[in-house]
Amino acid sequence: MTNTLEITENAIKQITKLLENEPKGSFFRITVEGGGCSGFKYNFSIDSKVNEKDRKIQLVLIDEISHNFLKNSKLDYEQNLMSKSFRIINPDAKSS
Repeated sequence: MTNTLEITENAIKQITKLLENEPKGSFFRITVEGGGCSGFKYNFSIDSKVNEKDRKIQLVLIDEISHNFLKNSKLDYEQNLMSKSFRIINPDAKSS
Protein backbone atom coordinates (compact mmCIF):
# COMPACT_ATOMS: atom_id res chain seq x y z
CA MET A 1 0.00 0.00 0.00
CA THR A 2 1.02 3.56 -0.49
CA ASN A 3 0.93 6.43 1.97
CA THR A 4 -2.53 7.41 0.77
CA LEU A 5 -5.99 5.88 0.52
CA GLU A 6 -6.32 2.95 -1.87
CA ILE A 7 -9.72 2.65 -3.58
CA THR A 8 -10.84 -0.74 -4.84
CA GLU A 9 -12.47 -1.29 -8.20
CA ASN A 10 -15.74 -2.27 -6.47
CA ALA A 11 -15.75 1.06 -4.60
CA ILE A 12 -15.04 3.05 -7.79
CA LYS A 13 -17.91 1.29 -9.59
CA GLN A 14 -20.36 2.08 -6.78
CA ILE A 15 -19.17 5.69 -6.43
CA THR A 16 -19.58 6.16 -10.20
CA LYS A 17 -23.19 4.86 -9.93
CA LEU A 18 -23.92 7.20 -7.01
CA LEU A 19 -22.55 10.23 -8.85
CA GLU A 20 -24.52 9.56 -12.07
CA ASN A 21 -27.59 11.43 -10.76
CA GLU A 22 -25.65 14.17 -8.98
CA PRO A 23 -24.71 17.58 -10.44
CA LYS A 24 -21.63 17.60 -12.66
CA GLY A 25 -18.48 18.13 -10.61
CA SER A 26 -19.73 16.17 -7.59
CA PHE A 27 -17.44 13.91 -5.59
CA PHE A 28 -17.72 11.22 -2.94
CA ARG A 29 -16.44 12.74 0.32
CA ILE A 30 -14.96 10.84 3.25
CA THR A 31 -14.55 12.51 6.63
CA VAL A 32 -13.26 11.03 9.86
CA GLU A 33 -14.81 12.07 13.17
CA GLY A 34 -13.23 11.39 16.51
CA GLY A 35 -15.37 9.18 18.67
CA GLY A 36 -15.21 8.59 22.38
CA CYS A 37 -14.76 5.01 23.49
CA SER A 38 -15.94 3.62 20.15
CA GLY A 39 -13.05 5.16 18.22
CA PHE A 40 -13.24 6.94 14.89
CA LYS A 41 -16.35 7.21 12.75
CA TYR A 42 -16.13 7.35 8.96
CA ASN A 43 -18.74 9.53 7.22
CA PHE A 44 -19.56 9.27 3.52
CA SER A 45 -21.38 12.00 1.58
CA ILE A 46 -21.72 13.59 -1.85
CA ASP A 47 -20.14 17.04 -2.18
CA SER A 48 -19.57 19.42 -5.07
CA LYS A 49 -17.43 21.88 -3.11
CA VAL A 50 -13.70 21.23 -3.29
CA ASN A 51 -11.88 22.97 -0.47
CA GLU A 52 -8.33 24.31 -0.82
CA LYS A 53 -6.75 21.63 1.38
CA ASP A 54 -8.82 18.68 0.14
CA ARG A 55 -7.05 15.68 -1.27
CA LYS A 56 -8.63 14.36 -4.44
CA ILE A 57 -8.11 10.68 -5.13
CA GLN A 58 -9.98 9.68 -8.29
CA LEU A 59 -13.66 10.49 -7.48
CA VAL A 60 -13.05 10.87 -3.73
CA LEU A 61 -12.44 14.02 -1.66
CA ILE A 62 -10.80 13.87 1.76
CA ASP A 63 -10.03 16.84 3.97
CA GLU A 64 -6.43 17.16 5.15
CA ILE A 65 -7.09 16.09 8.76
CA SER A 66 -9.16 13.06 7.75
CA HIS A 67 -6.50 12.08 5.22
CA ASN A 68 -3.97 11.78 8.04
CA PHE A 69 -6.19 9.15 9.69
CA LEU A 70 -6.76 7.30 6.41
CA LYS A 71 -3.14 6.91 5.32
CA ASN A 72 -2.36 3.35 4.25
CA SER A 73 -6.07 2.44 4.35
CA LYS A 74 -8.32 0.97 1.69
CA LEU A 75 -11.86 1.98 0.68
CA ASP A 76 -13.93 -0.98 -0.46
CA TYR A 77 -17.57 -1.63 -1.31
CA GLU A 78 -19.01 -4.91 -0.11
CA GLN A 79 -22.30 -6.49 -1.04
CA ASN A 80 -23.67 -9.72 0.39
CA LEU A 81 -27.06 -11.24 1.25
CA MET A 82 -27.39 -9.15 4.41
CA SER A 83 -25.99 -5.75 3.47
CA LYS A 84 -24.35 -3.38 1.01
CA SER A 85 -21.85 -0.86 2.32
CA PHE A 86 -18.65 1.06 1.88
CA ARG A 87 -15.93 -0.11 4.23
CA ILE A 88 -12.65 1.44 5.33
CA ILE A 89 -9.95 -1.15 5.96
CA ASN A 90 -7.49 0.63 8.20
CA PRO A 91 -4.42 -1.34 9.33
CA ASP A 92 -3.88 1.18 12.14
CA ALA A 93 -7.34 0.64 13.67
CA LYS A 94 -7.36 -1.26 16.95
CA SER A 95 -10.87 -2.65 16.32
CA SER A 96 -13.79 -2.24 13.94
